[in-house]
Amino acid sequence: MSTTGTIPADAFSIKSPYGRRAIGLSVAAAVGGFLFGFDSSVINGAVDSIESNFDLNSVLTGFVVAVALLGCAVGAVLAGGLSDRWGRLKTMMLGAVMFLVSSIGSGLTFSVPDLIVWRVIGGIGIGIASVVAPAYIAEIAPRQIRGSLASLQQLAITLGIFAALLSDAVLANTAGGASEQLWLGLEAWRWMFLVGIVPAAVYGILAFTMPESPRYLLAKGRNDEAREIFARLVPEADLDKSVNEIRNAIDEDRKTKGASLRGPVLGLQGIVWVGIILSTFQQFVGINVIFYYSTTLWKAVGFDESNSLLISVITSVTNVVVTLIAIWLVDRVGRKPILLTGSVLMTLSLATMALAFAFAVTVDGEVSLPGAWGPVALIAANLFVVGFGASWGPLVWVLLGEIFPSRIRGKALGVAAGAQWIANFLITVSFPAMSSWSLPLTYGMYALFAALSFVYVAWRVPETKGMELEQTETLFVRKAKG
Repeated sequence: MSTTGTIPADAFSIKSPYGRRAIGLSVAAAVGGFLFGFDSSVINGAVDSIESNFDLNSVLTGFVVAVALLGCAVGAVLAGGLSDRWGRLKTMMLGAVMFLVSSIGSGLTFSVPDLIVWRVIGGIGIGIASVVAPAYIAEIAPRQIRGSLASLQQLAITLGIFAALLSDAVLANTAGGASEQLWLGLEAWRWMFLVGIVPAAVYGILAFTMPESPRYLLAKGRNDEAREIFARLVPEADLDKSVNEIRNAIDEDRKTKGASLRGPVLGLQGIVWVGIILSTFQQFVGINVIFYYSTTLWKAVGFDESNSLLISVITSVTNVVVTLIAIWLVDRVGRKPILLTGSVLMTLSLATMALAFAFAVTVDGEVSLPGAWGPVALIAANLFVVGFGASWGPLVWVLLGEIFPSRIRGKALGVAAGAQWIANFLITVSFPAMSSWSLPLTYGMYALFAALSFVYVAWRVPETKGMELEQTETLFVRKAKG
């Protein structure tokens, strides 16, 4: 049997008590990802009703949908400093409260300006959660299953997307349409936002029940508390070694407390750019167009509102299933082969969608796909979701949790996640205007970015499967310098 020092390798397997405890804590932390997924897609079923209710043009509609992402970028940048100062759990609670307030405010909105404010507040909370969750998971996860546990963040995002689209469909069908009144004199689209109160409350309650990150406790001199938590995550024979490794890493961090992200590559360290570029490619392939605007997209293919919402739910289920497959494969096959395969599938499917929409016709002001092109676009869109969900969706979160040197991990994660939100914002806010101009060119642009993502991974991203965090960061730094 292979060993880790004197500890059997399977001591950290998913079947072991230590592995199960790490999974439990990782699942609880990843509920922050569920909030992101929910917030990302809950507006899908409401966007047409908001547009007609407030008489918005395509540019303003895109801004209302995307503005939460600007808040996410702010929250992501703030999260690292807040979690180092207050601890991981208090920062998680702050994110939960902000999302709770946003859900109530958005559901009871009376104008576009106040809806924008509530969306931004929720976005800040989501941005905070998006950084704290993977950092917490990386700090409590045994390296043997770290990739799988880090992937739980993306699984939670996909489950959030599914829950949002399912609740949208149920509420709209119950009311007879998203714009129809449902309960308490409120339209169904308002209840779509109000449902967000539930996952926000669950996240906040879980944060009260979870132990603080042992690394944070050791950094604050709370050694006994840290050892008590670690004793449940690693075998007794490995306890002192694990605690000492983290303590040494913390001492090293203190020596480089003023460590900056600044470097020779356009003002930043090369490794920071690796994180930024991976995050940007993850969004520039256009995945969130599917989850923000898919109801509108399926209407173009020829489905009515009810069936469009149903297809969006089916697409989100596909996303969950393939993410589970990615979690199973990531520590077996490795990061790089999965990313490369995903890039190929995304490129082909997006190019097919671009071709399909080249044959689109406009009927009564609505885009429609004639003949076989409707089903072709439908299949291609779902293959795109498969390609993304099985690769770039979960694996970028895995890499962001393990590539940065410990002395700058919090700051670098914040910058990379912030870049992800800004890229997401740019794609989301531009889609309504770009799609009204040219859908073939819009999807063609996403296909180009998918092709470029293949080139970048093949050129710049080494394999990190099974390595200690210290090894992975050295490998990336060396690659970036070379």
